[in-house]
Parts: sequence; structure tokens; C-alpha cells
Amino acid sequence: MTSQSAATLRSRYVEQAASDLEENRRRQQDLAERITVLKQEEALLADILNLAERYEGFADASRLPEQLQDEPVVAKAKRTPAGATSRRSASAKAAPADSTAKAGAKGKSRRPLLSDLLADLLRTYDEPRLAKELRDELLEKHPDRNPTPQVVRNTLESLVAKGRIQRHKQQRSVMYTLVKPGAGSSD
Repeated sequence: MTSQSAATLRSRYVEQAASDLEENRRRQQDLAERITVLKQEEALLADILNLAERYEGFADASRLPEQLQDEPVVAKAKRTPAGATSRRSASAKAAPADSTAKAGAKGKSRRPLLSDLLADLLRTYDEPRLAKELRDELLEKHPDRNPTPQVVRNTLESLVAKGRIQRHKQQRSVMYTLVKPGAGSSD
């Protein structure tokens, strides 16, 4: 190998390394921008979940807060830093939600809580029931309610934590029964 071909080869390697470095920097910048957008979307989705949980019990959709029609929510998220979206929107939405909830308490009666519906279903059985069976029966008796299986399980577990129902594990299945009043003090 001559010194000229070695120099040519070396210059090609240097050019390739410089090109690779530039490409890596460009990709890092693209990924950093994408991470920023994803953080904003995450904050927006957290706000949506918070609102959905807050307004879950309302039967009348007309009492729900409305989105401004002149500016989409995504555009608002892109203008603010990632952390500011959730803080600002949570505090900004707290006042209307509280007043709406108070207005709802004075007006029509609210839908029963999912936990109360599940406890009522369990009340009709003496034997333990699977969460899936309870959800299927809930969907049948209350077609206006459509909780996911995970929401039903979480609600049942919260009732267990409150001592209103008992959990029974049989192999890989988890079943639930209602705690009978005075059952623990019948010695």
C-alpha cells in the first residue's frame, strides 16, 4: 500500500466518521424534540384522565365542561413547556369542576357509584363470584355503564381494602363475596 492510497483511505475514513457524527447529532436532536412532544402529550392525557375520573358519575353530558372551539387542546400543549401543561391546566380546571359538581348535587340525582352497583350484585349471591361474571352481569343490568374489566377489578379491590367485600383465591382465580354485617361478631 502506497502512502498516497493510505492517505486517501484515511481521508475517506475521516469523512465517513464526520458524516456519521453529523447524522448522530441530527438524530439526537430529532429524538429530543420527539421526547418533548411525547411529554406534552402525556401531560395532556393525564389531564384528560383526571377530568374523566372527576366527571365519571355524571349522567347528564350537558353538565360537562366544553372544549373551546377556536383552539385545539394539542396546540395549547405545544406552546407551553412540558411540565407547565399539567400544572396550569389542573389548577385552571379545578374551579369550573368544583362549581359543576356542586350544581350537579343540587339538581338531578347522580348515577350510583360503580362500587355500590358491584356490592349490590354481590349481595344477591352467597357463593364467591369472579370479576368477569360481575362485569358481565353489570353490563346486562346497566347497559348505560361500560367499565373495562380492569376498572371492575380495581373497584372490587378498593372494596376489599375498605372491608366491604372479601377476596377469595382459588388456584389462579380471584373471587369476591360481600361481607355480611355482623358476620365477624357472631361468636
